[in-house]
Amino acid sequence: MITHIIFFKLSDASPENLAVTQAKLLSMRGKIPQLRHLEAGIDIIRSERSYDIALVTKFDSLDDMQAYQIHPYHAGEVLPHMRSVCSSIVAVDYQD
Repeated sequence: MITHIIFFKLSDASPENLAVTQAKLLSMRGKIPQLRHLEAGIDIIRSERSYDIALVTKFDSLDDMQAYQIHPYHAGEVLPHMRSVCSSIVAVDYQD
């Protein structure tokens, strides 16, 4: 199993923008067959070092994760939104 975790810092972290962005991430559920697990949460601590939203996804293999990266819904709908609203994006990928 491959776990893919992304942290997003939004340019505008207003409650409305956070909710829209979380909903956009969660909209991948059921649209990308390689996606085995999906969760997206809004940070509740709001410290100086915090990022605004975390995305946790799981895949059966690296090949499945790579297929997800180029899937039309992810690449055409989700990525453009995330790039338009984020000031910083960091990731960690590991095998468990």
